[in-house]
Amino acid sequence: METTITPESRYARSLIEASLDPLFTISPEGKITDMNNASVNITGIPREKLIGTDFFDYFTEPDKAREGYKQVFAKGFVADYPLTIRDHKLTDVLFNGSVYKDVQGNVLGIVVVARDITQQKIYEKELTEAKVVAELATGIAEEAKSKAESATKVAEDATRIAEDAVKAKQQFLSNMSHEIRTPMNAIIGFTKVVLKTELSEKQKEYLNAIKLSGDALIVLINDILDLAKVDAGKMTFEQAPFKMASSISAMLHLFETKIQERNLELVKEYDSKIPEVLIGDPVRLHQIILNLVSNAVKFTTTGKIIVAVNLVSEDSEKVVIEFAVTDTGIGIPENKIKKIFENFQQASSGTSRLYGGTGLGLAIVKQLVESQGGTIHVKSEIGEGSTFSFTLSFQKAKGEEELVPELLELDKKIKNIKILVVEDIALNQLLMKTLLDDFGFERDIAANGKIAIEKLKTKTYDVILMDLQMPEMNGFEATEYIRNTMHSKIPIIALTADVTTADLAKCKAVGMNDYIAKPVDERVLYSKIVGLIKKPIAITENKEKEIEQIKKLRCIDMAYLIRCTKSNPILMMEMISVYLEQTPPLITAMKMGLKDKDWSALYAAVHKIIPSFSIMGISSDFENIAKKVQEYASTQEQADAIPDLVLQLESICAQACIELKEEFNAIKNAK
Repeated sequence: METTITPESRYARSLIEASLDPLFTISPEGKITDMNNASVNITGIPREKLIGTDFFDYFTEPDKAREGYKQVFAKGFVADYPLTIRDHKLTDVLFNGSVYKDVQGNVLGIVVVARDITQQKIYEKELTEAKVVAELATGIAEEAKSKAESATKVAEDATRIAEDAVKAKQQFLSNMSHEIRTPMNAIIGFTKVVLKTELSEKQKEYLNAIKLSGDALIVLINDILDLAKVDAGKMTFEQAPFKMASSISAMLHLFETKIQERNLELVKEYDSKIPEVLIGDPVRLHQIILNLVSNAVKFTTTGKIIVAVNLVSEDSEKVVIEFAVTDTGIGIPENKIKKIFENFQQASSGTSRLYGGTGLGLAIVKQLVESQGGTIHVKSEIGEGSTFSFTLSFQKAKGEEELVPELLELDKKIKNIKILVVEDIALNQLLMKTLLDDFGFERDIAANGKIAIEKLKTKTYDVILMDLQMPEMNGFEATEYIRNTMHSKIPIIALTADVTTADLAKCKAVGMNDYIAKPVDERVLYSKIVGLIKKPIAITENKEKEIEQIKKLRCIDMAYLIRCTKSNPILMMEMISVYLEQTPPLITAMKMGLKDKDWSALYAAVHKIIPSFSIMGISSDFENIAKKVQEYASTQEQADAIPDLVLQLESICAQACIELKEEFNAIKNAK
């Protein structure tokens, strides 16, 4: 007799096959009576061979499967019963089943769905591992909230662990930088000093070898630190006005001796259409070009090196400039061109043996160019040479801009400058004495911040050179005391062997005017001292000017208040009154929290202030400042920066109160 396939049965079959999880119908005796294609796929057994077999035999624990099966008949259903299918990969499933009946209500068997939870198990395993690592790293154990949040939780833990790892790496590099730069400061510094004395040719040769080796080591340290900054997303770029033509000429001047020694020709091609003054980061630009020219010199034995700077496009706001460094050197194989921009990579293993280098230079160049929105390209032929070109955009300078100071030549006419050197290491003290004596400057030495403060109480100085890491009182603590307790505006230059972003930001936050990286370059030292003497503007003064500027500018915007009250004067006056009533006590609470280092109270006060900024039309910049205070208060990180931020919030809120009182009276009088 031929079986008729009804629409109802076709519909039922389509529902069964729609399930991506294995689905079985089972008789009261435990025999498989039907299944979907997913069941066939996961067991790897054809449908006709599955029908009539024991359902329990397809699980790693048949007795446990039978127990679950019995529960279905006992309760009418079972949910999320864990089993493992005996397939080629032992698939973990959650067994869900219920009885099915005929039209008279007689139980015909059960329907079960085995939901694959392999991915869920992976998530659970990853979560467990991430929690263990997080507990070891931070001592904070967190329980998973629910299975639905597992994947999100794993991602959060992984991110935090990664951030901790980056912080640890940055701290390690910071410490290593300090430890290596401190002795290198003395080695390179004293080598330069001795080179100025009467020496035989042989002595000069040996000392120049020491200096070149020291310079090479410092370049390597800088490369590693820069790479770490880029990896951590901490690389920052200045936006300062500078004269590009003279800046590049001065930089290329550094290569003249090396190029002459190798009998090469250096050609500079500079587009006269480029504006004289541009705004950008001249230090990073120098770093890019220095790396490219250094490579060109290294890999070129005959011929010339061309440095070309051309204007690509220009509008009213900015210019796009292409820089190209072309050499007649060994060239790069075509299949190696992409590889050379990777970390620690060179065109071949033999390149490092023949020419030296770590393979970091081009990796950093690429990162520096692309981090500023630029692009870099290379064309090369073996035996013919290479051209590295990159494009960067620069803002045009508007009006009178304060240019990045150029290095000054020693002027013996500049006298009567008194310098206080705060440095704990005897070799560095001796080096600074020697350099300052050469400049013709008077100097005193203090071995730590505490001694420096005592000297400042009895003697007047023009500039302080402040080391950062010292016993008893370090450079940060000393500067904070000089600025906040002594209220002195004396220019302070940090002497730092750690040029990572974190320390430089901290230098600025405590009130230092500038910094010099160790090993100290005597021309940089001289230029920065003389530059500050000629223009002695301390950071504290700048902040006071900023606050005065805030007072001069109108800080509130009534547009939002007018819109949300529909110009109702009574509502507007009521909202202004609430602000005027609540804000002064909150400011007081904020200042008290800061004074007492009660971070919870500080956080709570700032939290209550934030909503009023948008209501009263105060710039979102101050809302961001407030959120920074909250962040620093909750983590106690960068606590040194909090006082300045609180001062800005206090000033803007006080100004807002003055302006809102005027608005209140104006609305009241207009009624």
